[in-house]
Amino acid sequence: MQLQYRIRTVHPDDPLELEAIIQVEAVCFPAAEAATPHSLAQRIAAFPQSFLVAQREDTGEIIGFINGSVTDHSTISDEMFEDVSLHNPAGAYQAIFGLDVLPAYRRQGIAAALMNAFIENARKQGRKGLILTCKEHLLSYYGSFGYQNEGISQSVHGGAVWYDMRLIF
Repeated sequence: MQLQYRIRTVHPDDPLELEAIIQVEAVCFPAAEAATPHSLAQRIAAFPQSFLVAQREDTGEIIGFINGSVTDHSTISDEMFEDVSLHNPAGAYQAIFGLDVLPAYRRQGIAAALMNAFIENARKQGRKGLILTCKEHLLSYYGSFGYQNEGISQSVHGGAVWYDMRLIF
């Protein structure tokens, strides 16, 4: 039987949902790269419309999410991950800070559904496109959505080597 889930905007006033999101982030990213609980809470408060969750229909479990601020910059800077005041609701680009899916639910199309919903939301909002950073092994994955590799990023987030990716409408 195929997993039934829905993608929706985060509920900003639900502390249990925040806790579930914090747990998903901790599982999906190494500690040096994971958003802190405080940062996740700030993101949800500052730009809930740019924070989508994947939720199981049967249990209500949060099994993944995608989030990021809106900016006029064409690449992501490390400051954007922590400083929600850099969010510009009228900005040209929807940034993606994280695409998380719990390991037990991977390879079922959930990450792609989250990404496609985020792309569609950005398109409906009249954005110029989307931007993200990723590691080298994910270049082809994001390329499959139409993102173009812009080269090695100036980001040193978590001590990793990142690549700037951009999708233009």
